[in-house]
Amino acid sequence: MANSKSAFLNPDRNPLLHVLVRKLCFDHFTAGETETEVRQTINHVKSLGFKGVILGYAKEAHIAGVDTDMGIPKSAPGVFETECVNAWRDGILKTLSLIGQKDFLAVKFSGASKATLDALAHGEDPPQNMWGAMLEICDATAKQGSRLWIDAEQQDLQPSIDEWTRRLMRRYNQGDKALVYTTMQSYLKHMEYNVGKHLEMAQAEGWILGVKLVRGAYIATERRNLIHDTIEDTHDAYNRIVKSMLRQEYPGVSPDKIYPRSELFLATHNEDSINKAWSLQKSLLQAGKPTIELGFGQLQGMADEVGCSLIQLCQDEKAADKTQALQAIRDAQLMAVPNAFKCLSWGTTSECLQFLLRRVRENADAFGRTKYWAVSFREEILRRLTSPFSLRAKERSQQGIR
Repeated sequence: MANSKSAFLNPDRNPLLHVLVRKLCFDHFTAGETETEVRQTINHVKSLGFKGVILGYAKEAHIAGVDTDMGIPKSAPGVFETECVNAWRDGILKTLSLIGQKDFLAVKFSGASKATLDALAHGEDPPQNMWGAMLEICDATAKQGSRLWIDAEQQDLQPSIDEWTRRLMRRYNQGDKALVYTTMQSYLKHMEYNVGKHLEMAQAEGWILGVKLVRGAYIATERRNLIHDTIEDTHDAYNRIVKSMLRQEYPGVSPDKIYPRSELFLATHNEDSINKAWSLQKSLLQAGKPTIELGFGQLQGMADEVGCSLIQLCQDEKAADKTQALQAIRDAQLMAVPNAFKCLSWGTTSECLQFLLRRVRENADAFGRTKYWAVSFREEILRRLTSPFSLRAKERSQQGIR
């Protein structure tokens, strides 16, 4: 369905298919189709104890055939380009209006227009109208008190995405907190070096580096020689980046200058990486050593047990905080409370299909890791189903004794 051009396989055009897709997967993995549905989902997520959300609009460009993007009828090239950029901007600003302060807005450059896609592919400056729209989005995000991150894409486009994002960070990451985050994909062999180069630039130019660290979302379409040879190599690279950033001891960053300010967001379903990162940050804070702001996020409907474990850690730490006698220790404990977020996407069913397809591919190993949770869930369901019968049998037995 995600790749078909058939109207029959388009859930936005086929009412029966629309119902099936919504019931089988859409409602579980996305925030909704309408603004009302999205707001209800966000309120529910925050009511569970999550610190906030990351929200993205699922509609995106395809490398081929972008002139039908956003559902805009084709017109004169210049007019069509402007219409695409305006529709992209309006969709992102509408998404921004659905989130709150300190939440994240997810932005994908390539969805703006064909000219934007061409500029990314050829290493050129962003088109003027697209860049004006992007600055408008950043200004609105800053005014609202939210934050945004720029999503990573295929390596054919990523060098330009990195450069354009650095321009935004130089402009907007000058205060106490980072407004703009860049996305680093640790399954790429050069990513440890790339993070280091960004830290060196932030150190030399005096801006905050915001990093959203993922393992990678384009493994099905990326050039294989760019990716680590094994999943274990990817895990090791991910954890090394986290450790070096948290300890503020990144290889290659000059120790003779003030260490660059940075913030780190771990967008991962890997429980081992999360536990290592949180434990390290907590130990650094309690030892009075410098570290950086750290956040965690998982996709809606995936690794929910990981996100809920983070919420439980948060509650446990706050409870423990009340028992501490020394203010310094209390402050360190409170700072170490893990910030857990949920990553949501919204749009029509057909707009979300590519998003859902990539999520399934990139999280195949996560499904394997959570088999033991599935076993626990089945045991608990069986216990609840059989407990009424067990209770009645026990009551009958006790009545017989009496």
